[in-house]
Amino acid sequence: MAMTVTSNTGNIGPILTQLFEQAPTFIALLRGPDHRFELANPSYLNLVGRHDILGRTVAEALPDAAAQGFVNILDDVYRTGTPYKALGALFVIQTEEGGPGRECYLDFLYQPIRDENGDVCAIFVEGSDVTERTLSERARRESEDLYKGLFDAIDEGFCIIEFMDGPHGRDSDYVHIQANDAYARHAGIPNVVGQKLREMVPDEADAWIARYGAVLKTGEPIRFQQELVATGRYLELAAVRIEPRERRQVAVLFQDITARRRAELALEKLNVTLEQQVEERTAELMVAEEALRQAQKMEAVGQLTGGLAHDFNNILAGISGSLEMMNTRLAQGRVGDLSRYINGAMGATKRASALTQRLLAFSRRQTLDPKPLNINTLVDSMLDLVIRSVGPEIKVETVGAAGLWPTFVDTSQLENALLNLCINARDAMPNGGKLTIETGNRWMDERAARMRGLEPGQYVSLCVSDTGTGMSQDIIERAFDPFFTTKPIGQGTGLGLSMVYGFAGQSGGAARIYSELGKGTMICIYLPRYSGSIDAADPEAEASIDAPRADGDETILVVDDEPLVRMLAVEELQDLGYSVIEAEDAPSALRLLNSSRQISLLITDVGLPGGMNGRQLADAARTNRPDLEVLFITGYAENAVLNHGHLEHGMHVMTKPFQLDVFAQRVKSLIKPQG
Repeated sequence: MAMTVTSNTGNIGPILTQLFEQAPTFIALLRGPDHRFELANPSYLNLVGRHDILGRTVAEALPDAAAQGFVNILDDVYRTGTPYKALGALFVIQTEEGGPGRECYLDFLYQPIRDENGDVCAIFVEGSDVTERTLSERARRESEDLYKGLFDAIDEGFCIIEFMDGPHGRDSDYVHIQANDAYARHAGIPNVVGQKLREMVPDEADAWIARYGAVLKTGEPIRFQQELVATGRYLELAAVRIEPRERRQVAVLFQDITARRRAELALEKLNVTLEQQVEERTAELMVAEEALRQAQKMEAVGQLTGGLAHDFNNILAGISGSLEMMNTRLAQGRVGDLSRYINGAMGATKRASALTQRLLAFSRRQTLDPKPLNINTLVDSMLDLVIRSVGPEIKVETVGAAGLWPTFVDTSQLENALLNLCINARDAMPNGGKLTIETGNRWMDERAARMRGLEPGQYVSLCVSDTGTGMSQDIIERAFDPFFTTKPIGQGTGLGLSMVYGFAGQSGGAARIYSELGKGTMICIYLPRYSGSIDAADPEAEASIDAPRADGDETILVVDDEPLVRMLAVEELQDLGYSVIEAEDAPSALRLLNSSRQISLLITDVGLPGGMNGRQLADAARTNRPDLEVLFITGYAENAVLNHGHLEHGMHVMTKPFQLDVFAQRVKSLIKPQG
């Protein structure tokens, strides 16, 4: 079909016609809501294998395209006026003879065209056949998978290292860029990929750099034996440069010969009686030390399980007793007493949740929601609460550092930690005293960082000091242990300081105690400096919690494999006026998400059956719904969700168990009104 286009700058119609006819990409113009072909260039006709499509609708001319869902996409574009872009989409073209279809992979765009009134009147189609590229990439991935299978099947340890500039100049450090499964088995160091030599084994780095640096420099392969002191392994190694030299890479093949080496050394020592006696005595001491270590470990385990059993049995007794009394009162028809037992059971549930959160904090598994924060602001906002909590006999003083660096931390958990430290300080001053909250910027060199169990760098400190009784060294060494407390029975759980310790570690920092008997105690939390600015952060807008009911026809998808939890969540949301659909696993949820149904919010558990967890489900859902809000409900902070403590924008976490009214308010704050 010929095209003539005119312009006030001259007759450029023939040029545009040539561009249209000779364009390497396929182009078509579909007019009206039924998508009738008005234009189609030769590339488009060659793609679909038909030349009689002009004047016909897509459904009439290309029934195979309609069957594969392309007409549905066109309908959505025409209806919403939103362009649609696809990359590497599969399109099966049926042959006229009725044989098997020809598979094509396409990059294409559906662009709505609007008339002078702003209404969509047509859709412009433009794209490219990327079948060859797609199949090539698939073949490359298959080849890489084959190579990786062979790579991991090698019994010897194998790795590729890449030299880099380090503290001693060019090529004075290297990083492991590949390593097979046998690496950890032979070297005794797991997860080596991405690790730098001088961070892994700083005391041995120069010796390894000398060996492999010579290979990199000369291109001469070497074979040698050397001990990896950090793991006590004796290795036999071979190294060769990977060409060209500019890649700065060396391949290393090695195996653990520790047993053989030890046997050789043992034979040499058989002739030296004194050395043999020393070795035997050392072995006896190691056995005794291991026995002592095992006894200490069992004592700690016993203390932990005993504390857990005590607290949870009390909580379970409260819940069980309340439920039994509710059953009895229902049978008696005394429903007026039910609220007392319901409140008792709910209170016990909250105590159980708090206990598990403190244990998760100690073990660095609690769910964190870190944000950029100036700790001075947090201290100022909590000052009134601290003063009320410690009482009038204790003077509270704050010393906030000027120009305090921001840090990246969970605000509510830091508030809990600060309040815990202040209450502990209060209890250490039964006759009154002075409590000081101080913040500061800290540069940690290697020595200072090592003393605090940190990496060298910049940190923000939050310290709480008191003028109380102080601690002995023995108490300091046990103060962070779970369920350890010096308070009388019934006046402390022994989890406060362990929670502070675990929270600081999970946040990338540390907690330390400085104390002297009779002179007081200072406990400091060290948190890494945040490199960005607080203003540059994108905090989630706080929604009103005064009206938790649905605003309109909002649909929520709830995914949880626990029927009771799913039922409670669904019924709560339905009572609030939301339209709710539910699924018990990720595959069935994904089918709903891939449909054309409008979904305002995805609520999903993390641990799901069916081979796909909740985070993977959310990522897959956002492929077609990039703006979809996601709320994870989880019992603890699985790595699959948090990605080292960080969530993507629009993803949020609630920890089970939670109150249904709090859950409803959180949903209200996340859901986007339709329209």
